[in-house]
Amino acid sequence: MRHYLDHAATTPLRPEARDAWLHASETVGNASSTHAAGQDARRLLEDSRERAAAVLDAEPIEIVFTSGGTESINLALQGLWHGRPDGTSAIVLPDAEHHATMDTAAGLVDDGAELRRVPVTDQGRIDPAPFEGQLAGAALATALVANNEAGTINDAAALARVAAEADVPFHLDAVAALGHVPLSFRALRGEAGPGVGLVAMSLAGHKIGAPVGVGALVTARTARLTALLHGGAQQRGLRAGTQDVAGAAAFATALELAEVEREEEGRRLRTLRDRLVSGILSSVPDAVLLGDPTDRLPGNAHMLFPGAVGESLLFLLDVAGVAASTGSACQAGVAEPSHVVMAMGRSERDARSVLRFSLGRTSTDADVDAVLAVIADTYARASGAVTGARS
Repeated sequence: MRHYLDHAATTPLRPEARDAWLHASETVGNASSTHAAGQDARRLLEDSRERAAAVLDAEPIEIVFTSGGTESINLALQGLWHGRPDGTSAIVLPDAEHHATMDTAAGLVDDGAELRRVPVTDQGRIDPAPFEGQLAGAALATALVANNEAGTINDAAALARVAAEADVPFHLDAVAALGHVPLSFRALRGEAGPGVGLVAMSLAGHKIGAPVGVGALVTARTARLTALLHGGAQQRGLRAGTQDVAGAAAFATALELAEVEREEEGRRLRTLRDRLVSGILSSVPDAVLLGDPTDRLPGNAHMLFPGAVGESLLFLLDVAGVAASTGSACQAGVAEPSHVVMAMGRSERDARSVLRFSLGRTSTDADVDAVLAVIADTYARASGAVTGARS
């Protein structure tokens, strides 16, 4: 039997989202067409947009459906950069962001961007004070609602507030937080002026049980944002192309269910996670829980196993029927140290010795039991492999 503890990478498709996708896919017609079939598709699309907006406390027109988190982040950062006011060039970028953000910002350096780095704490948290200190005259700023590796939850409201006070457009990456943290675009935006403060928030459907390939960017009406894709006026002209009606319907369904379940499911996952962490620390006394011990995503256990290579641990666990991760799935297969762990002040050696266990909607006590049954032997074997290689 296989035990899946990598829900932060992707979580199983919800049956209700699958059914919504199948039902919507039977609607024949392009939502941009003016004939009756096209308008049937349009009604279903806009109904899905309204449902998503209701959960996210945004206006329907502010919901731009995308192919997922990476596209949403690219649209936000590149769009805000190219739509920036004259005379601005700096992007305020915390050190432990997802690679979708880091790589997009790095690519904009070729266009003349200046990166203003913001350190994170030893728990992976973005402190609003140093973040605020980098905002003056910036073209845009970005931050994670919750760190996708360490699981630490940031004070997104405080970060949005200081960005608004500095008159800087601000993007939140809410991909990891979606379904686990309350997200009100209206409340986070607050009293920000036109085009500044929180103007964009990225989301991905496959983190909450929607199909892979659908997500959204929530973007304020007043955001100065240029499009990445051209060739049509769909979605306020921010994303040209035929719209994915079925994907939108599935996303809205998964989003509604995730929000209804969020509080109760959060309590359940925290109980499972705490038992997992306690059991690992009991079986492997040298192990360390990284990130904030309490103010973290409910299903996240980011563990340091000193002296063992993460890839070795991952392989041995997989052989034992346990699926985990060494970090972001976007970097899977790349044998490099975790930039998040190093940003928290740990050594490169430590950054190669981490595992992320992430629990989700289908996780059970049996999954936790499976890890605890093998983790001590797995660590001993992985540590022995390192010792043997050095002898």
